[in-house]
Amino acid sequence: MDKKKMDMKKRKIKIIGTGMCVPDKVLTNADLEKIVDTSDEWITTRTGIKERRIASENQASSNLAIGAAKMAIKNAGITIDDIDLIMVASVTPDTPFPSTACWVQKGLRAGPIPSFDIAGACSGFLYGMILSESLILSGTSKRILLIAVESLTKITNWKDRNTCVLFGDGSGAAVLEESRDESGMLSYYWKADGNLGDLLFMPGGGSRVPIRKENVDEDLQYLHMKGNEVFKYAVKKMGLSAVEAVKRAGLETKDIDYLFPHQANIRIVKATGKRLNLPEEKVFSNIHKYGNMSAATIPIGVHEMFAEGKLKKGDNIVMVAFGSGFTWAGITYRW
Repeated sequence: MDKKKMDMKKRKIKIIGTGMCVPDKVLTNADLEKIVDTSDEWITTRTGIKERRIASENQASSNLAIGAAKMAIKNAGITIDDIDLIMVASVTPDTPFPSTACWVQKGLRAGPIPSFDIAGACSGFLYGMILSESLILSGTSKRILLIAVESLTKITNWKDRNTCVLFGDGSGAAVLEESRDESGMLSYYWKADGNLGDLLFMPGGGSRVPIRKENVDEDLQYLHMKGNEVFKYAVKKMGLSAVEAVKRAGLETKDIDYLFPHQANIRIVKATGKRLNLPEEKVFSNIHKYGNMSAATIPIGVHEMFAEGKLKKGDNIVMVAFGSGFTWAGITYRW
């Protein structure tokens, strides 16, 4: 039996429903020109972003997560009572505690089921899928609601022209269970390197730098990024993750129908596609309308492609991400 047939027979998990939720408010590059010293041409050339969604003052991450979750549950053809675990991937929680997952549990009126957050940054959704495989195939959980949500504009320094143009808010969700056919997650690859954490992080708000007036005055409550260094590592590690995930699935790059790279920067997206030798039409991108939504970019992209009827049964897709930590991951999945 060849490797591909073996992969089709092994136990795996699958997505049975997807959903998304983004704020109504749109912030265009033209709007940003009025806030900081920048231009539409500068932003578009360097990032590929034209606009992004901005959460209102009254919208927390849990609000967006609940919206995406309800859609995913509906599209899965189930009810909240069929979910036995809620996992939320986010670095912008409602509160340090309780977890955003618990706020979502309350909002969905779910029963007393396990609910917790994971902080994998931009790799959070993929980390969540990998963790879900272990929970489902071990029999610990039957059906998991996995949500990725970010309200990055809440921690964006709008005086910093290099970072404020990049980020947007949104949530993507998926319902996961064990696959009973050939579809599902075929392979994964995940890593992290904490030695590089200070290249992209939020200094304030934790136990290392508590919230105090002097820290707020220094803008330590906002994210800080050394863009050039992050770019170099992101290109390298996303390409590596994509190649390794395909290899571990027993496939070749010619077998891949679509690539879903984390939407951090259009140059990173294109570079990852080239690493797999994929034509542009096979490399998904929606960064122009949402910007970088961290963990939420991949599930939103998958949902949009499926909702538009572009994902067909049997398609092989690769999801790949890189984020603060640094974390990186790749997943090969058969739709």
